Amino acid sequence: MIRHIVMFKFMEEAEGRSKQENLDIARGMLEKLQGTVPTLKASEIHYNHKDAAESNYDMILISDFDDLEGLNSYIVHPDHKAVGAFMKGVRESRTCVDFEI
Repeated sequence: MIRHIVMFKFMEEAEGRSKQENLDIARGMLEKLQGTVPTLKASEIHYNHKDAAESNYDMILISDFDDLEGLNSYIVHPDHKAVGAFMKGVRESRTCVDFEI
């Protein structure tokens, strides 16, 4: 099994919305991928704690796939591509790690 972990740092304002509004939109889009992308076995989305350091990333996505082929199918899925297009306009940075569990 492959675990795919992605962390996002959002802009304070982007696309005419606050950071929190964009976080909530992103979360909703990511949650909709579960059940839509066949190779996505499980996923969790969490926000950084409100009292944690501001230098921390704002959101983490933890996703599980049977194998790298499944992850690669997820990455090119049109619904995932739509999430990526949204995120590019509202995030400052992104970091990722994929590993076997």
